[in-house]
Amino acid sequence: MRIATFNINGIGSRLPALLAWLEETRPDMACLQELKAPQEKFPEAALRDAGYHAIWHGQKSWNGVAILARGQAPQEVRRGLPGDDEDGQSRYIEAAVDGVLVACLYLPNGNPAPGPKFDYKLQWFERLIAHAAALLESGTPVVLAGDFNVMPTELDVYKPERWVNDALFRPETRAAFQRLLAQGWCDALRHMHPGERIYTFWDYFRNAYARDAGLRIDHLLLSPALAGALRAAEVDRDVRGRDKPSDHAPTWIELDLAGR
Repeated sequence: MRIATFNINGIGSRLPALLAWLEETRPDMACLQELKAPQEKFPEAALRDAGYHAIWHGQKSWNGVAILARGQAPQEVRRGLPGDDEDGQSRYIEAAVDGVLVACLYLPNGNPAPGPKFDYKLQWFERLIAHAAALLESGTPVVLAGDFNVMPTELDVYKPERWVNDALFRPETRAAFQRLLAQGWCDALRHMHPGERIYTFWDYFRNAYARDAGLRIDHLLLSPALAGALRAAEVDRDVRGRDKPSDHAPTWIELDLAGR
């Protein structure tokens, strides 16, 4: 099973690029973030024509997450991260496909930090940590996939000294990510590339992609029930270099569920 995560940065303007990538790589499941589209504007028909069924949680102009499954309908399990009934931002959705629970998330950016946006980021992270613990306790095979807006270590950012005060790299953010991993989650991309500088995001400014001035902020975390099934984890880096791209590249894993 191939599961991918891709911050599409506006599904309306990036739909042709998304469809081309889906046709080329044919992931079994794809988690999308930053749809930037209200619920009724999601291109369900175009994706169905491409062979994908979808569930999505849209929001006008901002945020938005979706889970696509090839050739079958993902079974929605949860919409919205528990822990704050007043949180109206569309950042989390869960679905089950072939016995695997996939959670698609778009963790808040948090800048400028310190400030209210950073406080919201850390609060959201605490809710994620609590819910992730409950998922592990269930014993269900789980993948947490998405744009976490976290560079976990200095290896995940092109010039760490320039990011020390950024919400994506502040000690509080990195500590929260490490607390999440300490529950037993496997960081799939880092597990398969332990010493490599491998990025998933390149800013549109200052020729970042050509200079390889990137960040690793898109992650796929595997529960212990799935970690042993991991066979590959890569980034489709070339997608970032195409015309009118997202500033993120698709990141994916291969799982051998038959051997699990």
